[in-house]
Amino acid sequence: MPDFADLRAAFVEGMSRAATFVAVATTEGEGGRAGVTVSSLTSVSADGEHPSLLVCINRQSPAATAILQNRAFCANLLAEDQQDVANLFAGRSTADRAERFDRVAWMPGDLGQPLLAGATATFECRLATALLWETHHIIVGRVSAVRLSDNASALLYGQRAYRKAIHIDVK
Repeated sequence: MPDFADLRAAFVEGMSRAATFVAVATTEGEGGRAGVTVSSLTSVSADGEHPSLLVCINRQSPAATAILQNRAFCANLLAEDQQDVANLFAGRSTADRAERFDRVAWMPGDLGQPLLAGATATFECRLATALLWETHHIIVGRVSAVRLSDNASALLYGQRAYRKAIHIDVK
C-alpha cells in the first residue's frame, strides 16, 4: 500500500486529467458578499420539490463561511471567454477579496445573490444542507431560479489548463 504522500500525489494527478466546467459560487447577505472559483459543482436532481445541486468549497474559504451564514448562493457557470473571471475569484490576481466584485459586471438575482454577467448559466439557490467532510464543505442548494445566456459554451478546466469543448462527430 502506498504511503499517504504518494497516494495524494497520484490522486491529484489523476483528478487533473478529468476535465470539468468552471463555476464561481457567489453569495450576499448578513454574512457578507463573497465569491470563489470552484470545480466541484454538480447537479443532484432535477426532480423533487426543487431541482438541486451541490458545490464543494474549502472550509477555510471566506465564501464557504458566508454561504453558510447567508443560507443562499448562486452557482455561476462561466462561459469559455471568462478565464479572467475564474482567475479573479480563484485568487490568482492582485485584487483583494473586497475588490473582486468591483472588477466584474454583476447584478442581484431574485434572492439577492450576485449573478455574474456573461455566465453561460446561473443557478440561484437556497441552502438546503451542508456537510463538513474533512477539508471541504459539501453544500447542497435548492435551485430557485435559472438564467441561461445565448452563449452555451462553458469554460472547462483539465490537465491544469483552461479548455474549450469541441464537437466530435461520432460515426
